[in-house]
Amino acid sequence: MRRGAGYRRLWVFDFDGTLSPIVPVRTEARMHPACRSLLLDLVRAPGNMVAILSSRSLEDLLPRVPVPRVFLGGGSGLEWRLHGGQRILPGRDEVLSAKRGRTRIAPVLKEISSIPGTDLEDKGWSIAVHYRKVSPEARTTLGSLLEKVRRKKEIRMFEGPAVAEIQLVPGWEKSLGLASLCRFLRFDPSGGRIVYAGDDENDGTAMRWAISRKGTALAVGIRPRVPGARVVSGPAALANAVRRIACLSGREEGEKRGAACR
Repeated sequence: MRRGAGYRRLWVFDFDGTLSPIVPVRTEARMHPACRSLLLDLVRAPGNMVAILSSRSLEDLLPRVPVPRVFLGGGSGLEWRLHGGQRILPGRDEVLSAKRGRTRIAPVLKEISSIPGTDLEDKGWSIAVHYRKVSPEARTTLGSLLEKVRRKKEIRMFEGPAVAEIQLVPGWEKSLGLASLCRFLRFDPSGGRIVYAGDDENDGTAMRWAISRKGTALAVGIRPRVPGARVVSGPAALANAVRRIACLSGREEGEKRGAACR
């Protein structure tokens, strides 16, 4: 595997709601064509490394990314797939922590699952509570139950578009997944060399981490509200914005900006 010393920039993207539009049936999520084209161009351009950092499991994420030479992070970065198929997996401590977290919240999850319209998605390292189809009346009850989860010791919950993501490994968040990626790539993220794009509260932790190192953050949609992040309306708008940053437009305007991009 080539290490990060010879690369100028690391591009990291969330998947759902960022590279893929939010869909009613989560198993039908597919990368937006404009984003697929963007990633292909990014990995072909000299000096770039590209990664996707998702809360989905690696097994779920793999078939949704039809682009070679992209680092794939599942479980918010607890597990990674590198070029050539090599994998970096969490240790025994993380496995046991997730198991304990699952046990602690099991009774509340049972109550949550009884609410009509709720959809619990077990991602291995986290559990997502989808509530798009929950009635306004039932959302009050759901909110009380989610607050019970939030008060559990060592359990953290992140909000997204009509979903609450319960992180089972204490203290874990996408900023840690992003930092770990930089470490094993031996990539120095300082000096504005990192770009992160996402659409929920967990992504917000990675955005702040990137901005703190003078990097660029792109927030897709109305969340997360991160000071300093550029806001784009959806996956297609994200692809256009990244092309401008990377000078991949191929237009005369992009060529004029070439020196600044390099």
